Amino acid sequence: MSSPSAPEDPQITHDLRVAQRGCDELLVASEFATKLARSHATGTPLRIKLGLDPTAPDIHLGHTVVLNKMRQLQDLGHTVIFLIGDFTAQIGDPSGRNATRPPLTPEQIQENAKTYYAQASLVLEPARTEIRYNSEWCDALGSRGLIQLASRYTVARMMERDDFTRRFKGGVPISVHEFLYPLLQGYDSVALKADLELGGTDQKFNLLVGRELQKEYGQEPQCILTMPLLEGTDGVEKMSKSKGNYIGISEAPDSMFGKLMSISDTLMWRYFELLSFRSLEDIAVLQAEITAGRNPRDAKVMLAQEIVDRFHGTGKGAQSLQNFNAQFRDGATPENLQEITVGAAPMGILKVLRESGLAASASEAQRNIQQGGVRIDGDRIEDKSLQLPAGTYVMQVGKRKFARVTLT
Repeated sequence: MSSPSAPEDPQITHDLRVAQRGCDELLVASEFATKLARSHATGTPLRIKLGLDPTAPDIHLGHTVVLNKMRQLQDLGHTVIFLIGDFTAQIGDPSGRNATRPPLTPEQIQENAKTYYAQASLVLEPARTEIRYNSEWCDALGSRGLIQLASRYTVARMMERDDFTRRFKGGVPISVHEFLYPLLQGYDSVALKADLELGGTDQKFNLLVGRELQKEYGQEPQCILTMPLLEGTDGVEKMSKSKGNYIGISEAPDSMFGKLMSISDTLMWRYFELLSFRSLEDIAVLQAEITAGRNPRDAKVMLAQEIVDRFHGTGKGAQSLQNFNAQFRDGATPENLQEITVGAAPMGILKVLRESGLAASASEAQRNIQQGGVRIDGDRIEDKSLQLPAGTYVMQVGKRKFARVTLT
């Protein structure tokens, strides 16, 4: 399929550079260059697929890494297909799991899917996005079709997958239905005639299954592009709600801005590469300015404003910057506080801080109190055994963490 001249074409070279910006792997680059060349020659856009199971109702910035790549390819004129895996979510993706992942109920899937595309539309251009649900063709397969699909892939090939191998060797059960997940995700590519499929690095096996199944069904195999998993605000673990290092795209502008300002100067450039819509040339100029002595805070402010504006509207980033400066210069309390409700009162202060997410653990909460970093309604708290009655309190931990906490 490869064409020696395709990569030498300036437009193809540019498009390849856009595709590979921040990516972990593009397979196979020469095949994708050929697809691009054909697309330019014929005026036919490539079909670029991203499948997401609606496993949770909210999306954080880590999820948007692959959505950003979709938008970049969309801006090159290609057709992007946002595939909601309403059928496969009923199986549960075992990728990276050491145990069977419980499937979602149809009610959970329907509820989560309501917000998925609405949030994704904050990144993608809705008018140029094809929205599909894989129940369209998976339901139609029926028992006979599913058996025929299963006959096109071997158990030996399936056991090449790392998580299956680990579980098998460790004596951890693997249900037969889990083998169906990569098969059905691969069949999505057949049904959609995808030219390129995107996913996180943890999805590589599933994406390759789609490539192989397309060959089995007589189609030109898709290329695959994997994107890295974004580190959370701690700069260590991948971004995750369960780890408390996430930035949700629907959380309050000031909260989003403050979290972005809290990341390290080193991690900032990783976020620029994977989250910003600025060109690589602009980012390189900014890096050179920082190296020459410009304050890294200036760059972080640019990043935070861009992200806040994207998800909350133009001008919101500037307002968050004003609020941020007032908070740290004048000690002001942020206007848009996160609203949190915790369990029944009375409740000990250590538990309140932990339950509200203002401290990761009771020991961390105790340490913050001992260091004089906890305030309630502006008053510093020194008693770690304090019991709070029912009511609503403005709580502060350190300089950056604020919340309006209600005890019922």
